[in-house]
Order: sequence, then structure tokens, then C-alpha cells
Amino acid sequence: MGESDATTSLFWSAMGGPPDLVEGVSYRGAGPVLPARLPVRELARATVGVCSLAAAELLSVRTGDPVRPVEVDEGAVATAFVSERHLRVDGRPMVPFAPLSGFWRTADGWVRTHANYPHHRERLLAALGLAQGADADGLGRELAGRSARQVQETVYAAGGLAVAVADHPDPTRPPLVESRVMGGIGKDLPGPVDLPASGVRVLDLTRVIAGPVATRTLALLGADVLRVDTPRSPEDRDTHIDTAPGKRSTLLDLDTTEDRARFEDLLATADVVITGYRPGALDRYGLSPEDLAERRPGLITAGLCAWGWSGPRSGRRGFDSLVQAGVGIAAVEAGEDGAPGALPAQALDHGTGYARAAAVLRALADRAADGRGRDLRLSLAGTAGLLLHGIEPTSAPEGAHDPERWLTTTDSPYGGLRYARSPLGYAGAPTDWATPPTLWGGDRPVWR
Repeated sequence: MGESDATTSLFWSAMGGPPDLVEGVSYRGAGPVLPARLPVRELARATVGVCSLAAAELLSVRTGDPVRPVEVDEGAVATAFVSERHLRVDGRPMVPFAPLSGFWRTADGWVRTHANYPHHRERLLAALGLAQGADADGLGRELAGRSARQVQETVYAAGGLAVAVADHPDPTRPPLVESRVMGGIGKDLPGPVDLPASGVRVLDLTRVIAGPVATRTLALLGADVLRVDTPRSPEDRDTHIDTAPGKRSTLLDLDTTEDRARFEDLLATADVVITGYRPGALDRYGLSPEDLAERRPGLITAGLCAWGWSGPRSGRRGFDSLVQAGVGIAAVEAGEDGAPGALPAQALDHGTGYARAAAVLRALADRAADGRGRDLRLSLAGTAGLLLHGIEPTSAPEGAHDPERWLTTTDSPYGGLRYARSPLGYAGAPTDWATPPTLWGGDRPVWR
């Protein structure tokens, strides 16, 4: 075996993977993909590499066969990490960031806003005393007269999203993965199987990109993934289409007795619950990891938050673009004019998505050995900390990147789709999902 990739080894070690297996991961170059000042290419390929390896390991556990070799194509990774840009629905591209989302000058620096969802746009404008019909020019004029920190705190207090752009990298590094063994003994997964996650039931309580990328990946690998959303907060249509292949989608209002009972019926035979809400946000529904483990022994829970699970910002809402701004990535990637910059992909979202899928697959492999459930915690800030401080850049290998090689088409309830295929690269891995996206909220709350 050759020498293992350092970043891949770091992720694999954080997940508790057997050290010798990581030597079986290799990469096929596609030139200088995902170019940036920070080592985005190295981060991206490593997260897909560990996910591929975790899938191969679990398949080995369930079949008794040797762990299959892993070779990840960096062209496939680069295409998948901007999957939303490649999506076409009947030829129409995905709608980009909304007009009021972006970087804005303030009296003392810069601020980044996120107003893609209607309720976030409304709260942003209301917090700043602007009319709901205000446009980008009006918002810009208002922000230019305020300090960045004042904007951040005022908007956050109103339930909106704005972050003061840090002028240097945050020196802290939240953990990549936190894992703890939970009580009770879970069921064994049957074998042999053709796909690593065949028969695994996953409740998907996530939104936007990072969480849905993880569950989209588990669905590719054979899991029965049922996404559960509240009917009171619709998902962005295009984001759902991009991240929903292979999954089903249902609506349950956990504040009602009837829907809560339906959720408990689903939980009774679930293997994995994946959440994407702020720490403690779901506790009032009895959905803390401790409560879930008590009701479903052997369950694997996997939480994701924006800013890390401890510290002054841990309870705050956030998205990839906001974390990039708040931890100093935007400053590192700034242009020659000093305006803050951004990574060439929503790399924190996609990278953490593949890392979380890998952590879940590894937890399933560990559960096969001891029967115990696990609680896993990841954060966008943890991935950002590694990108800023923990990866040694490497020279891009020879090669050329043609995204068309990694795109495919299918029909769906939304119309004809063109989309990016999966970048997973263990020998024999599926490259496409078994089913197209279903309509958001259009499926019954039952397992297949």
C-alpha cells in the first residue's frame, strides 16, 4: 500500500476508523479543480474519500468479503460540490442567492446577510426598520450607516440572519466529529447485501444543503430515507430537487397529537435519526439524543449545527455562507480591492454532508460489532477550522475537468432534470440514485 493522504487520515481518525483501511484510498486527478487560496480541493476529495471508505467498510461487515479498494475521481468531486449550479429543471438553472443575500459595506467593515427564505428576508428588513418592499439599494444605504456588529446583533435578535465579516481567521478549531456510545442494544442488520446501507431506515430532519447531502448519500447506498418537515416552513424548491434524489418527503406537525403519534411509529423501527437544527431546538419534542436513545435502544443519532456545539455562537442559526464570513474564510479569500470573497463552492455544506454520511456509516459498522447506538455531532465551523488551520496544501495533479462527464438526466415530478451524479468511489459503488426526487411533502409517513 502507498502512503495515505494526510487529510483523509485525519477525517478517518476523527471517526474512529481502523487506521490500516485508510491506506486503501487513492485519488485520480482532474487538474486544479475548486481553485482557491485555501485548500478546498484537498478538503473536498478527503470528505468523499472517507465516505467512500466508510461505505466499503460497512459493506464488508455485512457481506464478510474484504474491504473494497477506494479510488475517488477529483473531477466527480468538483462537479458534485457545485451540484446546485449544474441542476437544470426543464432546462432552467437553479435560482441563485436572493437579491438581499450577500456582502454589504457597513460604517466600519462588512456584513454578510442571508435572505433566501421569505421569513428571513422579512425579519432582516423589519429589524432594520425598512419596508418589506425594500430593494438591494435601500438595504445597502441602510447598512452603510451602521456598524457590522450592530447589524449582526440587531438582525439576530429579530430572528434574521446577518454576520459581521471577520477580518482574520478564527484561531479556534471545533472538533471535526464528536461521538459517544449510547445505552441499549439495537437490532442486527441482515446480510449479505448488494449496497452498504440496504435495509437501514433513516429519519431525515434536515434542511438546505449539508444535512440533505448526507441523507442523499445514504439513500444512494441503499437506505430508506424519509425526510420529515413541518408544513409551516416550506423548503426552497430548487434546493429540495438538488438534494432529494433517492429519498422520500413527508410533512408532520409535531405540535399535533396525530402527527406526533405518526412520528413515534416511524421512530419505533428507525435505525438512524439525522437532524440539522440548532443545539437544543428539537428537545421540546423529546428529540434530544438521550430521549431518542431511551425510546429506541441502539439508535444512531447524528446532529449538525453551524457554529459548533459549545461557545458563544453555538446556539445561533447559520448557513455555509455566514460561517465562511464569521470565521475568517471570507477575509482569506478577499479580492484585491479588499472586498470579502467566498470559496468556489459551498464547501462547508458539501464537505460536512459527506463527512456526516461517513460518520453514520462508521457508526453502523461499530453497532454491528457491539449492538450499541451512537450520538454523532458535526458542525460547519468544525469543517471550516480544518480548512483554515489543519490541511497542508498539495500540488494539483495532472488532468482536466469536464463536468459533463459527471452529469446525467432523468424525468421527475418536477419535470426533466439534469443533475450531478454521485462522486463516491469504492469499487462497485452506485453512481446514480434509484429514484428521482419526489414532491416536497408528497409522500406518506410510512417506511417502504
